[in-house]
Amino acid sequence: MASYLVGRAFQTVLSMLVVVSIVFVLTRLSGNPIYLLLDVNATQRDQEILTRHLGLDKPLPVQYGIYVMNVAVGDFGNSIISRRPVTEHIWERLPATVELGFVAMFLSVLIGVPLGMYSAVRRGGVLDTAARVFAVLGQSMPTFWLGLMLILFFGVVLGVLPAGGRGGLLHLVLPAFTLGYFTSAAILRLTRSAMLEVLGSDYIKFARLKGLHEQVVLWKHGLRNALLPVVTFAVLLFVQFLGGAVVTETVFAWPGLGRLILESITTRDYPVVQAGVLVLSALYLTGNLCVDLLYSYLNPRIRHVSS
Repeated sequence: MASYLVGRAFQTVLSMLVVVSIVFVLTRLSGNPIYLLLDVNATQRDQEILTRHLGLDKPLPVQYGIYVMNVAVGDFGNSIISRRPVTEHIWERLPATVELGFVAMFLSVLIGVPLGMYSAVRRGGVLDTAARVFAVLGQSMPTFWLGLMLILFFGVVLGVLPAGGRGGLLHLVLPAFTLGYFTSAAILRLTRSAMLEVLGSDYIKFARLKGLHEQVVLWKHGLRNALLPVVTFAVLLFVQFLGGAVVTETVFAWPGLGRLILESITTRDYPVVQAGVLVLSALYLTGNLCVDLLYSYLNPRIRHVSS
């Protein structure tokens, strides 16, 4: 287990270094940043002073080394627009994204696992057909369209839920459902296929031959063994929610990290864009590492194959 952990951690660090390098190259390809930082009336002397202050007069390998060291300690510089440290913007928006992602993941599991389980148990029945229709609609419906329809119906026509912004728990309902509907359909299909495979196994048949109650067979022996891929998939979904909620955050004016990156792209606030991309990449890679470790813990065969 220790060798597997070290190997996966090394891969994660290496992947993050590749991301940092790509961001550094794209930053240098975007042009000289001093023209964004200085006023149009700035003199040549002002440009030279700022160039030395930012270290842009140094050789490119030296700039890269300084950049990597700054990223390692969380120093992303200041925002071009607000002149505040970029880390302040990140920490202001990150809790909202984590909150939305956690609630959306909870709704996905709450909806997808029971429906997938009973769809497998009642295979070919009315509930199974309805669940599969739910899954097809969930995976084919555009997120932005669903969000707009929910705003129109619940926020405008009925007026029972807030149409946007972040406040109390009611503000979470529409964006969390919009974000979680697509993934609940995926969890439903995954749970259904896993349950069908488990229900056809020998130990389930043996448990029924022993005379165990059907609910005990389904919940203790069936669902428990079918949840292995579902749990790992749900954790990975949460990580994806952190970086893939840009559309939902924009539609519902949710003040999250994805919306911050989109706003920064619009205003050409490159330090914030870089920091946002790096933070989301770090979260995604760390989440993938946690998923791999969790899966290897739940399924020891993964460790043996990797070794």
